[in-house]
Amino acid sequence: MSINHLVSIADLSDLQVDSLLARAHEFADTTPRRGDLGSTPSACVQMLFYEDSTRTRTSFESAAARLGYSTCLVTASGSSVAKGESLRDTVLTLQASVDPTVLVLRHPENGAPAWVAQGAWCETAVVNAGDGTHEHPTQALLDALTLQRQFGRDGLAGRHIAIVGDIVRSRVARSNALLLPRLGMKVTVVAPPEMLPADIAEWGVGSSNDLDGVVSEVDAVMMLRIQKERMSAATRLDTHAFHAAYAMTTERAARLRPEAVVMHPGPMNRGIEISDEVADGPRSLIVQQVRNGVWLRMAVLEALAVGRG
Repeated sequence: MSINHLVSIADLSDLQVDSLLARAHEFADTTPRRGDLGSTPSACVQMLFYEDSTRTRTSFESAAARLGYSTCLVTASGSSVAKGESLRDTVLTLQASVDPTVLVLRHPENGAPAWVAQGAWCETAVVNAGDGTHEHPTQALLDALTLQRQFGRDGLAGRHIAIVGDIVRSRVARSNALLLPRLGMKVTVVAPPEMLPADIAEWGVGSSNDLDGVVSEVDAVMMLRIQKERMSAATRLDTHAFHAAYAMTTERAARLRPEAVVMHPGPMNRGIEISDEVADGPRSLIVQQVRNGVWLRMAVLEALAVGRG
């Protein structure tokens, strides 16, 4: 299977979603190591990160290495971006000097990866590695992969997941709200009123301000980090009040269904949205999410490299 770009979950047909997840399961089951596959050694993955990252960046790098692809990393702080170079000029420079097959782009502005992908001057397959508060499609895909490996490839239909926390600023929540219902899941986003998007009714998912009213009804809970760096200076957040009403504590975890699981895209604010005991406990799939991110991103990079010949 091939794809041209991955900017939004909406870019993928149901068949492409199923194919990417199936390929990721194959990688997870065989656990290829660095260079084992050697499928397209000439492919080059250009990493262009305007925001800090640990999980996304390293898993893309690991995915590329296992496929036998070369990588090149450019960060905003260590490049001419810090001198004022535009995104377009940076991409053109990388195309001329590195000639990447795939460009993995993380950017603070909503729509930046789509703008690059749609540019007539862009000769590279583009992956959105997170744009502002908009989307993070590979995170949603790896979350789906994690849930499938927990409940079975055909086991998500009828399952209920609560996504809890700073919904309005969460690109992870948006991408999961687009993807998981397509796999048959019921999605409920849970947050205080000021952390729910104004257009939440248009998302096509349930919403609630009451975690305690939802927690015993779900098969999975995905906790989100409070994104203080995206809050305005005028925003006042009472972290103690948030923790009391919306954190996944040991007490709340005890009210989950016996087989229910806890997830988090990271990085975690331990003691604010999740307790240590839950994050490190038997219900937690957080480490598995990171591991599954490598297999899923291998599937994405392979499909993009095939699409680019």
